[in-house]
Amino acid sequence: MIKKLGSGASLALVLGLLYATPGYSQANPKLSDPEIASVAVVANQNDIGYAEIAQKKSKDAEILKFAQTMSNDHKAVIAQAVALVKKLNVTPKDNAVSQKLLADAAKERKSLEGMSGKAFDKAYIDNEVAYHKAVISAVEGLLVPQAQNAELKGLLQKVVPTLKAHLAHAEMVQSNLK
Repeated sequence: MIKKLGSGASLALVLGLLYATPGYSQANPKLSDPEIASVAVVANQNDIGYAEIAQKKSKDAEILKFAQTMSNDHKAVIAQAVALVKKLNVTPKDNAVSQKLLADAAKERKSLEGMSGKAFDKAYIDNEVAYHKAVISAVEGLLVPQAQNAELKGLLQKVVPTLKAHLAHAEMVQSNLK
């Protein structure tokens, strides 16, 4: 059975699967460290945006707790990234991947804004599960392998366990909603 995902989740899922699939490695966009920094910041900002919507719209205690965790954790990652790019004197550089992530996240936010109640909660948490799977795949399969700076690579690697914990938390919330 194929589940319909929101536009942001479906793009992220496709990107994540594409980047993580060895047979498609030649299709991976080549990203510089400033472009990788941009993708990482945008991915975190997108999830903060989704969390803000959930905090406004949901009445479910588990959804609200999850959204607060997403907001806090992803803001902390952005702070670490900002500190690192300042230290390295690198300016994140907009690129096709970050632009596509932003555009699709805007569509997903619009979709979520149009929902309420249980339908919103389900759509939000389904998006979070798909989004975290895709981001993990993209970080491990695209961003880490292409990062040239050891500190940037290290920060990306350090974030993966947190992303996996987010995924596990999202899947638990998702299973409790059914």
